[in-house]
Amino acid sequence: MITYQATTEKYDASDGVSADLGTIELRNMLVVSDDGEQGNLVVAVVNTGEDDATVEFEVVDSGERFEVDVDAGDVVSLGAGDEDPITIEDLGAEVGGLVAIYAQHSGEEGQEIQVPVLDGRLPEYEDLAP
Repeated sequence: MITYQATTEKYDASDGVSADLGTIELRNMLVVSDDGEQGNLVVAVVNTGEDDATVEFEVVDSGERFEVDVDAGDVVSLGAGDEDPITIEDLGAEVGGLVAIYAQHSGEEGQEIQVPVLDGRLPEYEDLAP
Protein backbone atom coordinates (compact mmCIF):
# COMPACT_ATOMS: atom_id res chain seq x y z
CA MET A 1 0.00 0.00 0.00
CA ILE A 2 2.81 2.42 0.77
CA THR A 3 5.23 1.80 -2.06
CA TYR A 4 7.73 4.23 -3.53
CA GLN A 5 6.43 5.61 -6.85
CA ALA A 6 9.24 6.49 -9.24
CA THR A 7 6.81 8.27 -11.55
CA THR A 8 6.41 11.05 -8.97
CA GLU A 9 10.10 12.01 -9.34
CA LYS A 10 10.94 14.86 -11.72
CA TYR A 11 13.93 14.13 -13.99
CA ASP A 12 15.47 15.16 -17.30
CA ALA A 13 14.29 12.61 -19.83
CA SER A 14 16.53 13.75 -22.67
CA ASP A 15 20.14 14.81 -23.27
CA GLY A 16 19.73 18.32 -21.88
CA VAL A 17 19.23 19.68 -18.37
CA SER A 18 16.40 21.65 -16.80
CA ALA A 19 16.21 24.50 -14.31
CA ASP A 20 13.45 26.48 -12.61
CA LEU A 21 13.84 30.23 -12.16
CA GLY A 22 10.62 31.13 -10.38
CA THR A 23 7.94 31.43 -13.05
CA ILE A 24 10.46 30.66 -15.82
CA GLU A 25 11.23 27.02 -16.57
CA LEU A 26 14.18 26.04 -18.77
CA ARG A 27 13.74 22.60 -20.33
CA ASN A 28 16.15 20.32 -22.22
CA MET A 29 18.94 22.91 -22.24
CA LEU A 30 22.03 21.88 -24.20
CA VAL A 31 24.63 23.28 -26.59
CA VAL A 32 25.33 21.69 -29.98
CA SER A 33 28.86 22.23 -31.31
CA ASP A 34 31.09 20.39 -33.74
CA ASP A 35 34.34 22.01 -32.67
CA GLY A 36 33.84 23.34 -29.12
CA GLU A 37 34.55 26.89 -30.32
CA GLN A 38 31.06 27.91 -31.49
CA GLY A 39 27.81 26.42 -30.25
CA ASN A 40 24.06 26.58 -30.73
CA LEU A 41 22.10 26.99 -27.48
CA VAL A 42 19.05 24.72 -27.58
CA VAL A 43 16.42 25.24 -24.87
CA ALA A 44 12.66 25.51 -24.37
CA VAL A 45 11.85 28.56 -22.23
CA VAL A 46 8.46 28.28 -20.50
CA ASN A 47 6.85 31.29 -18.84
CA THR A 48 4.27 30.00 -16.34
CA GLY A 49 3.70 33.47 -14.88
CA GLU A 50 1.10 36.12 -15.58
CA ASP A 51 3.66 38.73 -16.73
CA ASP A 52 5.89 38.89 -19.79
CA ALA A 53 9.54 38.22 -18.98
CA THR A 54 12.99 38.78 -20.41
CA VAL A 55 15.33 35.87 -19.76
CA GLU A 56 19.04 36.63 -19.77
CA PHE A 57 21.72 34.03 -20.46
CA GLU A 58 25.45 34.54 -19.89
CA VAL A 59 28.23 32.12 -20.82
CA VAL A 60 30.26 32.27 -17.60
CA ASP A 61 33.76 31.78 -19.06
CA SER A 62 33.45 34.20 -21.98
CA GLY A 63 30.92 36.70 -20.61
CA GLU A 64 28.90 36.44 -23.83
CA ARG A 65 25.26 37.45 -23.17
CA PHE A 66 21.88 36.83 -24.80
CA GLU A 67 18.31 37.92 -24.04
CA VAL A 68 15.03 36.23 -24.91
CA ASP A 69 11.56 37.74 -24.48
CA VAL A 70 8.83 35.31 -23.44
CA ASP A 71 5.17 36.32 -23.21
CA ALA A 72 3.12 35.29 -20.18
CA GLY A 73 1.93 31.69 -20.48
CA ASP A 74 4.01 31.12 -23.60
CA VAL A 75 6.86 28.79 -24.66
CA VAL A 76 9.82 29.85 -26.80
CA SER A 77 11.95 27.07 -28.30
CA LEU A 78 15.45 28.28 -29.08
CA GLY A 79 18.01 26.66 -31.33
CA ALA A 80 15.64 24.33 -33.16
CA GLY A 81 12.57 24.89 -35.26
CA ASP A 82 11.34 28.31 -36.37
CA GLU A 83 13.10 30.49 -33.80
CA ASP A 84 16.40 32.18 -34.65
CA PRO A 85 19.28 30.22 -33.15
CA ILE A 86 21.43 31.68 -30.41
CA THR A 87 24.99 31.12 -31.56
CA ILE A 88 27.63 31.25 -28.86
CA GLU A 89 30.68 32.61 -30.67
CA ASP A 90 33.23 32.02 -27.88
CA LEU A 91 32.10 28.71 -26.37
CA GLY A 92 35.48 27.44 -25.23
CA ALA A 93 34.23 23.99 -24.19
CA GLU A 94 34.97 20.45 -25.20
CA VAL A 95 32.34 18.43 -27.01
CA GLY A 96 31.14 15.88 -24.47
CA GLY A 97 31.87 18.24 -21.60
CA LEU A 98 29.92 20.94 -19.80
CA VAL A 99 29.70 24.72 -20.16
CA ALA A 100 28.53 26.98 -17.33
CA ILE A 101 25.65 29.26 -18.33
CA TYR A 102 24.12 31.72 -15.88
CA ALA A 103 20.40 32.37 -16.42
CA GLN A 104 18.04 34.85 -14.77
CA HIS A 105 14.91 36.79 -15.60
CA SER A 106 13.31 40.12 -14.83
CA GLY A 107 15.54 40.97 -11.88
CA GLU A 108 14.88 37.66 -10.09
CA GLU A 109 17.73 35.67 -8.57
CA GLY A 110 19.54 33.68 -11.25
CA GLN A 111 21.16 30.29 -11.38
CA GLU A 112 24.39 28.91 -12.85
CA ILE A 113 23.61 25.81 -14.90
CA GLN A 114 26.11 23.21 -16.08
CA VAL A 115 24.94 22.59 -19.65
CA PRO A 116 26.09 19.58 -21.72
CA VAL A 117 27.89 20.21 -25.01
CA LEU A 118 26.98 17.68 -27.72
CA ASP A 119 27.92 17.37 -31.37
CA GLY A 120 25.91 16.53 -34.48
CA ARG A 121 26.63 12.79 -34.53
CA LEU A 122 23.11 11.95 -33.38
CA PRO A 123 20.47 12.37 -36.11
CA GLU A 124 18.33 14.69 -33.96
CA TYR A 125 21.24 17.15 -33.60
CA GLU A 126 22.98 16.89 -37.00
CA ASP A 127 21.33 20.06 -38.37
CA LEU A 128 21.72 22.10 -35.16
CA ALA A 129 25.48 22.72 -35.05
CA PRO A 130 26.44 26.25 -36.15
